[in-house]
Amino acid sequence: MHPEIRAYRPTDLDAVYDICVRTADAGGDGRGQTSSDRLVGDIFAAPYVVLEPETARILDDGHGNAVGYVVGTTDTAAFVKRYRTEWLPVTAGRYGDDPRDEMWLGLHHDPERMLVPELAGYPAHLHIDLLPEWQGRGHGRGLMWSFLAGLHAAGAPRVHLGVAPANTAAQAFYGRLGFERIPVPSQPDAVYLGRDTAV
Repeated sequence: MHPEIRAYRPTDLDAVYDICVRTADAGGDGRGQTSSDRLVGDIFAAPYVVLEPETARILDDGHGNAVGYVVGTTDTAAFVKRYRTEWLPVTAGRYGDDPRDEMWLGLHHDPERMLVPELAGYPAHLHIDLLPEWQGRGHGRGLMWSFLAGLHAAGAPRVHLGVAPANTAAQAFYGRLGFERIPVPSQPDAVYLGRDTAV
């Protein structure tokens, strides 16, 4: 069996959480850094596949196992509203007051942080993660093309993403896919990249 890119299935949810935490530390393994290895996934992966599953693309290892994904939304403003009204209630009570969680929970409880004025012209956004052994083999490119085609078909004209300034490898990857830097003076601690969704 050969790897394939396919739609998300509800049975992929645990794997999506696992992929998210195993790539959460600037692309490295973030397991054990918070009170629960599902916390980062509750912010950057699960809400997308729960609230907007039709947008997600999964890299399947050829045996039905998710080993990578692109998740996102066609409309960031609408997603932020759903995150607050639908996702926050679902996750209420999952986490206590472990100091390791403080920064992450700050992000979780502030979905409006995604509403960056300079990015209004790029209404869709995304997160892409692949397990390390599946990186560098062209699968990320394939996932991205499939995801962009889906956004375009859904009527989203442009998409953005955020990258840590130190993650130059990721910035180079996105540059090869036609993403260009978007000046965002209000967010000096992040690099934002965007492109149109036509492929």
